[in-house]
Parts: sequence; C-alpha cells; structure tokens
Amino acid sequence: MISILPKTGRRILYFTLLAAFVLLLAPPVRRFFFSGGLRWLYILLFAFTLAYELTPLMIRLARRFSILDLPDDRKIHRQGTPLLGGLAVMISFGASLLANMVLDAEMVALLLGALVVGGMGVLDDWRGVSAHLRLAVQVLVVAALISQGILLDLVAPHTGWGNAVNAVLTVLWIVGITNAMNFFDGMDGLAAGLSAIIALFIGIVSFQTHQPVMGWIAVAVLGSCLGFLPFNFRAKEPAAVFLGDAGSTFLGFILSGLAIQGYWADNSSIVSFATPILIFWLLIFDTAYISVERILSGKVRTFKQWIDYVGTDHLHHRVFFLLESRKKTVLLILLFSASLGLSSIVQRNATVTDSLLLILQAALIVTLFTIIERAGRRRALKDRD
Repeated sequence: MISILPKTGRRILYFTLLAAFVLLLAPPVRRFFFSGGLRWLYILLFAFTLAYELTPLMIRLARRFSILDLPDDRKIHRQGTPLLGGLAVMISFGASLLANMVLDAEMVALLLGALVVGGMGVLDDWRGVSAHLRLAVQVLVVAALISQGILLDLVAPHTGWGNAVNAVLTVLWIVGITNAMNFFDGMDGLAAGLSAIIALFIGIVSFQTHQPVMGWIAVAVLGSCLGFLPFNFRAKEPAAVFLGDAGSTFLGFILSGLAIQGYWADNSSIVSFATPILIFWLLIFDTAYISVERILSGKVRTFKQWIDYVGTDHLHHRVFFLLESRKKTVLLILLFSASLGLSSIVQRNATVTDSLLLILQAALIVTLFTIIERAGRRRALKDRD
C-alpha cells in the first residue's frame, strides 16, 4: 500500500504513473493495445493512472474549500477528511470511456444519469442536501432512464401492468443499490473496494457473454476505483480522502444500471437476473436486514423516519464491533463479496434450478454469517458489562 512507501518513494511513484498516463495518450500506444485486442487493458490503465493522479489534486481542492467530513458521535474517524475523492473517480471513469469508445443512446443516458446523481452528491458533500431531495432526484433520473428503454425485464407481458411492474422494480433496484452503496461508505476502503469487486465480476461476465461494451464500462469503474484506493485504504494511516456521497452514489448508480443493461443468460430471464443478484448480494442483504431490524425494533415507524434514520447498525458496523479492527472488517467483507461473486461466473450455462440453488446458497451463507456475528456481539457486550 502507498502509505508503506517513504515520502520520496510516493513522489517517484506519482510521477512515474503520470509519465505512464501521458504515454497512454500517444496514438501509437493506443493503436498497439487496440490492435492486439487489449482495449480493456488500455481502459483499465487509463482510468487507474488518471484516478491516481487526480486524487491528490482533489484532496487539496477539498481542503481549500473546506469540503471535509468532520467527525461526530456516529462516525469512526477522528479527524476532518477531504470528501472529493468521488470526483476524481467520476472524472477518470468518464474520460477513460470518452477517449476510447462510442456509446449508444441508452449507455449515454445511463452515464448522464449517473453524473446527475453524482453531481447531487458533490453538492451534498459541499453544502449539504436533504435526504428527501437526494431521493427525489434519484427517482426522477431513473424515470428518465426508463423512458429511454433502460428497464428490468422480469414480468410479462410487456404491455400495461407488466411494464408498470417492471418500471417499479427498476426504480427499487437502481435507487436501492445506489443508497446501499452510500450506506457502505462508512469505513476506509469499503465502498471503493466493494465497487471494484462488483465491477470486476460484471466485467468478467460481460466478456463471458460477448458484451464487450458492458465489459469496457465495468473495467473503467474498476480502474478508477483502484487508482483511488491507495489514498483511501492505507496500511498504517487513516484515509487521506473519502469518496463522499458523490462517489458512493455515482458508483452505486452506474453499477446497478449496468446490471439492468446487460443480458447475462440466453435461456431464462430468471437466470439472467440471478447473476447481478449474486454480484450485489451483500448490498441487497444489508439493506433488507437493517430495514427489517429497524422496523421490528420500533426504531422507524414511517417511511419518512426510514429515510431520515442514521445509525451504526450496518454490516460493517456490526462486524467492526465483533473484530474491533477496521482493516480486518473491510478485508473480511470484501472477501465475502468476492466469494459470492464467484458464483455469478457459472451462471452463463446454468438452468433455472441451478440459479435458484446458488441464490439459496448465498442466503444460507449470509444467514450463518449473521448468526455468528450476532452471537459475537452479544458475548462482547456481556464481557464488557
């Protein structure tokens, strides 16, 4: 990790990667990658090096304009931390695509929608925006995507009530994943690392199913997150920068939108939908778990209370309470996500029964994990008392 290097070593690495990025801009280098069928690698390196170069600039910019995440009772960091890391991710992601591919109308709509959601996040990081306004903007953006044909295809017939149900499911999916990723941005390296893993598996399955454009977009997300992570997840120091709402909502939106745009199996819509379900399983599980727990415990009684509620009961909070180590917590959750994502790779030729069994397996795994985690928390509380 970058924090292991001495200051001089960090500077050398920074300028080495800057030189690498400039080299990537040279037309002969670009042609070399493209002619060799390595466009995906070019996009990955482009996004990675640009994000790595931009993140320190965003740190300075955030400090200059006091765009900082200040500590409070519900946060685990102890110093004001810059919040514009997500802007570096957004810029490097967008630039790596615009410089290397031509997008169709639906993909352009998805990227523009993600930029609107991310832009709202930047405003929230800077000045503060109510949760209700952020949610309203997200729903409106998804409605615009639906009008452009970006729609879940789960319920037939594709007229009347069938389309209406699919539209509702599309809103729930994209808005739910977007905010779930935002909720996970509560520990150094967690949201960016989780986004990188999700993008990795979407990319692998995209190339498996001969969807190169989907794969290139996923690779752009992966590269941007990897370029940002050295400043966000450091071995011996706290994060130098956070994604902020801008980065976490942007990543959640673009990744959930990609899941809808892709065709993940030829034999069944259930099998096709099972692939992103497995890839996004932890986000889905955490949102469902805390919603049920808060309702049953009486912490929230209305939809407004559910939107406004801010607590420390998310998966990473609970695991941290058990392990008492942020780094171990993040690594455990990322490994957990990767293990579930591996199941998505075998979905291409799976039957409906196979897909349902894999989803059942994922449910059993998180159930066992939850039992262990809850027992550990109760024991730790008892020992402290």
